[in-house]
Amino acid sequence: MALTANRSGSHPLGVAFDGRADLQTLVAQAQLAEARGAQTAWIASHLFLRDPITSAHAVLAATRTMRVALMALSPYAMHPVHIAMCAASLDELFPGRVMVCVGAGAPGDLAAAGLRAERPIGTLRETIRILRDLFAGRMPEQQSDTFSVTGRRLINPTSRVPIILAASGPQMLELAGSHADGALISAATCAPFIDWCRERVAHGARDRQAEGRCSVMAIVYTRIDPDGQHARNGIRRTMGFILRGPHHAKNVELAGTHLNQGALWEAYRLEDWPKVESLITDDVINRHAAAGTSDEVGARYREYLDLGLDETIVGGIDDTEGLGIAMSAVRAAAGR
Repeated sequence: MALTANRSGSHPLGVAFDGRADLQTLVAQAQLAEARGAQTAWIASHLFLRDPITSAHAVLAATRTMRVALMALSPYAMHPVHIAMCAASLDELFPGRVMVCVGAGAPGDLAAAGLRAERPIGTLRETIRILRDLFAGRMPEQQSDTFSVTGRRLINPTSRVPIILAASGPQMLELAGSHADGALISAATCAPFIDWCRERVAHGARDRQAEGRCSVMAIVYTRIDPDGQHARNGIRRTMGFILRGPHHAKNVELAGTHLNQGALWEAYRLEDWPKVESLITDDVINRHAAAGTSDEVGARYREYLDLGLDETIVGGIDDTEGLGIAMSAVRAAAGR
């Protein structure tokens, strides 16, 4: 199943929204991003932030052709049947413009909600299987310790909703390659890690049973300012939110980054922002993001665009003006 409609014949671009902006601002940003060449809006599902289903509907209604990906819904927080219901209902209103992205979820956020991510590989495999059956109008026959879904069909099945898996570990990446329509690589990832991820997805696709191929997309945290140092300073806390997770250990290793992830996790938990910002040094930012002047960011994006991704996603920008500047710079780097 094709995930990106490349209308211009050049590299597909997306934009990610993390759920921090109010919905009116989100709509304005999505409209601006579409006007500047973004084909997909990736709406994050972070627990305790804004609801991604409501946000997705607002963006779909306010844009003309932009696709929306529900990113990344966790089966530990939202049952696969409910995930299928939400995606299929949105697709009824906006045919062919909805994608569903599933993932285990951030361990710290799940723990804060009293949820435990047990058996993530098996759970996500079952989730993808249930979604495929329901979207196809079949009755799932899934019975396990995690899910028991039998004897019912989705009332509004659809063949238009691709299933994407958010993945960073080797087993999850291989699962994406073998079972999903796409693999979404986390933000704040370095170029060598993206290459490694693509290799693991390809390895998983060797004995692929699902139809089609598995596309690979990645989020690049981005910040532009005429004062390059000001841009880097403005992205430190955002970078800390992502890189604190232990699932980024391989990413940090392949980048050659010197980062105490344990200290970063603790500083973020305590909301010790000076400590967080001191741990996310300029070197960390330069290895894991595109932040600086327009020329610096353009050069960095050309490195990411050369990695052969099916879609490169601009993320980590909070303000509308900054998003517009970034989209123009990235579009220029992509030759659009």
